[in-house]
Amino acid sequence: MRGKSLFGVTIELAAEKRRAFKGAFQAHRVGSAMTSEMRASAYHVSRTEADIARIAGDSLCIAFQVKGGGLLDTGGDRVQSFKDGDMAISYSDLPYRATPGGHDEFHFRVITVPFDNELMLGGQTRDLLATRFTETAYARPFRALFNAISERHAHLANPDAEVAHIARLAIMARGRLAPGMPEVRAALRSGLRYAAEEIMARDKHQQKLTPAKVALELGISVRQLHVVFEHAELTFARTLASMRISEARRLLVERPALPVTEVAYACGFDSLATFYRLFAGAYGMAPGEFRASGSLH
Repeated sequence: MRGKSLFGVTIELAAEKRRAFKGAFQAHRVGSAMTSEMRASAYHVSRTEADIARIAGDSLCIAFQVKGGGLLDTGGDRVQSFKDGDMAISYSDLPYRATPGGHDEFHFRVITVPFDNELMLGGQTRDLLATRFTETAYARPFRALFNAISERHAHLANPDAEVAHIARLAIMARGRLAPGMPEVRAALRSGLRYAAEEIMARDKHQQKLTPAKVALELGISVRQLHVVFEHAELTFARTLASMRISEARRLLVERPALPVTEVAYACGFDSLATFYRLFAGAYGMAPGEFRASGSLH
């Protein structure tokens, strides 16, 4: 019912499978966009001309097949195979039919951005049939920006700006905007920052996590890495320190038997003095005092 009323799709499920069907759906607004996430038993879904006439979306859709791929038929003998981890970019009001690849559950995320000629820089989007995103040099920042927007716990300083950024990267990926446009380059910088933050979050416990190491993994120079943080709330160094302090805060409460010194080293600090100074600056008390308070608030 939600699929029919919110997304304007037709869902088909054999009668004998309906009793065992299970699923969960959630959606929230991020700036002008809507992000949705679905986990459910496998079923056939289509968007027909009648569905489009009933509920027009007029949106750019950026989808991520987390788990449970299958076949996507957009008509005219255009059938694509989607597997776990694939992404797709399309216009909402074009027909398609999706067939699951198996009987297992699927997990799917999508960001829908209402059509806005100014936001999309005049890039044509209304003829974009659903097409699998091709892995290019832009894949890492594109995926990182998608993750930041679609995950509810992510902090976005300017949601509308990030929505504009991912829309422009998506349209550029489909060949409708030039990579050298200033707005597209700004979008790429935003994606690179989120990609850098993903690396930092993953490796923050490493004491030798340097800008050079992060830049190398992203395939950019150290100078370029610092440039992508120029318009962020925090610099590279302050972002990493904040991640480490937050992790230390969690460990202090969740692992009360772990000595404060080991907490500091486990979070990537190589200097106790630095750890104590930054922790006190963030929470107004020493690590030991914070632990004694027994609170994560």
